[in-house]
This record gives sequence, C-alpha cells and structure tokens, in this order.
Amino acid sequence: MGFILYLIVGGIIGWLAGLILGKDVPGGVIGNIIAGIIGAWIGGLLFPNFGPVIADIAIIPALLGAIILILIVSFVMKSMNKKR
Repeated sequence: MGFILYLIVGGIIGWLAGLILGKDVPGGVIGNIIAGIIGAWIGGLLFPNFGPVIADIAIIPALLGAIILILIVSFVMKSMNKKR
C-alpha cells in the first residue's frame, strides 16, 4: 500500500509542477509520476526536509525538485529540437 501511495503522491507532485510552469511533462501520467519521484529525490538533495511529509515524500522540497527537473528537461528538449 505504501508503494502505491508513493506513486500517487509522485504523480500529483509532477502534475502540480507542470501546472506551475505551464509546461506539459513528456509522457503524460507516467511522466508526471517519474518527474514527481525524481523531483522528490532532487529536492531532498538540494533542500533540507521541511514541510508536510506524505508517503515519505517531503512535499515542498519535492515540488521544488520537480520544477527544477521539468525546467531542465524542457531546456534539453528545446535545444534538441533546434538542432534538427
């Protein structure tokens, strides 16, 4: 049950980060889940764990990490499209 909750929270974090930035995460729902989970990992490394924690994910650092991840991915995708 904890793993499913972890995936749900990761998906919501990725979705919120995409909404905040106004960018779609490539991959749809799966992309949102991946962005949320990797964003939680990045946020945990860059920022101390603070704020509410759901399913072992600190929400505020995870959201900040997902925003950073989506910005990096969108920058890389944009630069790859310009080279074509």
